[in-house]
Amino acid sequence: MASHLSDRQRNDLHKSILDYLYSEGLTKSYEQLREDIPEVADFTPDPSSPTSGLLVKKWTSVIRMQRKLMELESRLAQAQEELATSSADGVKRTNKDWLPTSPATRTLVGHRDKINAVSFHPTYSVLASASVDATVKIWDWETGDLERTLKGHTKAVSDCDFDSAGKVLATCSHDLFIKLWNVLEEYTNFATLRGHEHSISSVRFLPGDARIASSSRDNTVRVWDVQTTHCIKVLRPHEDWIRCANPSLDGRLLLTCSDDHTARIVDPESGAIKIEMRGHDNRVECALFVPGTSVPAVRELVAQPATAASTKLDALAISFAITGSRDKTIKLWDSIRGLCLWTFIGHDGWVQALAFHPAGTHLLSVGDDHTMRTWDLRTGRCTRKLEAHSPFTQCIAWGPVPKRKAGDGDTHADGGAGAEKTLNVVATGGTDQVIKIWCP
Repeated sequence: MASHLSDRQRNDLHKSILDYLYSEGLTKSYEQLREDIPEVADFTPDPSSPTSGLLVKKWTSVIRMQRKLMELESRLAQAQEELATSSADGVKRTNKDWLPTSPATRTLVGHRDKINAVSFHPTYSVLASASVDATVKIWDWETGDLERTLKGHTKAVSDCDFDSAGKVLATCSHDLFIKLWNVLEEYTNFATLRGHEHSISSVRFLPGDARIASSSRDNTVRVWDVQTTHCIKVLRPHEDWIRCANPSLDGRLLLTCSDDHTARIVDPESGAIKIEMRGHDNRVECALFVPGTSVPAVRELVAQPATAASTKLDALAISFAITGSRDKTIKLWDSIRGLCLWTFIGHDGWVQALAFHPAGTHLLSVGDDHTMRTWDLRTGRCTRKLEAHSPFTQCIAWGPVPKRKAGDGDTHADGGAGAEKTLNVVATGGTDQVIKIWCP
């Protein structure tokens, strides 16, 4: 180092080191350095001097600069990616490949407490949001208008889900109840499902919409018959709070995750645990089966080619699962063998929710580090980080991507007569009490 410093710079550095040793009470090291360097033998540290603590100040400034450099490199990579996917006039080449970019298109304001869940209507430009303020709000996400507020729960509403036809909205709450709302009749509450003994974490329609699966802090997953509103199955796959229970494509399996640090695949008919996925170091907040559109990218990531035996499982979208945890990581699993194949590292807080890009190539995640991150499933890299909510981002949902014709009697149709539009829209909710809409 001496060859790169002038005599004055070298002496200033030695004095800064002596000042640091003295201020930290490292007397022996301080005296030894004075003996070893005669040029500073007469130096006496002065805590009131402007140069006191200079070494610490320089060190912290270097760390800040390194962080700023990393942030600028990330923003540069994001800009380069956006440029690569744009034509000469700046228009994206394909709508289907669109990824969220900052700033959000619009912000929906109306809740009085944090947002726990958001759910898109499968056909209309309608979004439901569930909040700790004990209400569910229905929005037109294209205009940002609040259409109505559903009141019926008496405690925090933890989740909401539309059925595949968009005729029924299911909500669940810490008040121990699941409520069903008739969308076609101005969201009339036509049924209340009772049976859980503690806060309900999630509610999901199973394929076919005839049944609902719910998970709870009472350590159970319950399966309900929508028509009779009866609980037809009580499953106990975990011995701790179950955060979610998501069905497979054919409804024959449920993927659950829990505060016991595991995710498990359960047969909803027999209650048998098929596979346990253990590897997280903290509570598992969310778990999803990898959809069929994303399986090729996942196989490319883990260098696992498809085989004749795996083809059918890939078609059912049960070959792989993905989980997010309070240990700040996202893990990809071989859900047939229960093996962890990849760990996505990048979040600085709890990972709260996950959503797959409909094109199959990317995964979106949100967490308590107030960000929404985009991951390339083919490389495992985080390619984009957006500041979404402050302080915590709680939930995310990717909107439906149907092609819809205007003028077909749909009051929410898009475009001019006979026009078609492929929708790409993402919604996020946070502890800042707002929902943000991200779309092209």
